Amino acid sequence: MTIQRMDHVSVVVDDLEAAIAFFVELGMELEGRAPIEGPWVDRVNGLDGVRVDIAMLRAPDGDGRLELTEFHTPAAVGAEPRNALGNTLGLRSVMFTVDDIDATVAGLRARGAELVGEVVQYQDSHRLCYVRGPAGIIVALAEQLG
Repeated sequence: MTIQRMDHVSVVVDDLEAAIAFFVELGMELEGRAPIEGPWVDRVNGLDGVRVDIAMLRAPDGDGRLELTEFHTPAAVGAEPRNALGNTLGLRSVMFTVDDIDATVAGLRARGAELVGEVVQYQDSHRLCYVRGPAGIIVALAEQLG
């Protein structure tokens, strides 16, 4: 038995509209959105009374997908500080390759994002940085050089 493919990464957010705007600014395309509730979603989540709104976004190349979920009931809970750093256990970041890291960071900053550290160059191959977006999500950005 083997994995057929990685379908998507799911991120719980506290402001779905802001999170959609953030990832659309990054270049993702909104595939669709829907309210989700009912006994099946309660059972799969191991929670009672689940009512969420989800949005599915697709990377421009069509391969990567990101599901954003905003819980209405039960309320979402924080598992860590919103300003957790890269050495915190658990899923820390989602990385995207971009054409122009400076323009991308500027566009995301206009939506309230902030650099975690600084934009750095790794050898002669890449410029890299981490940006913190909505709900404390850390997005890694990489610009290939040359």
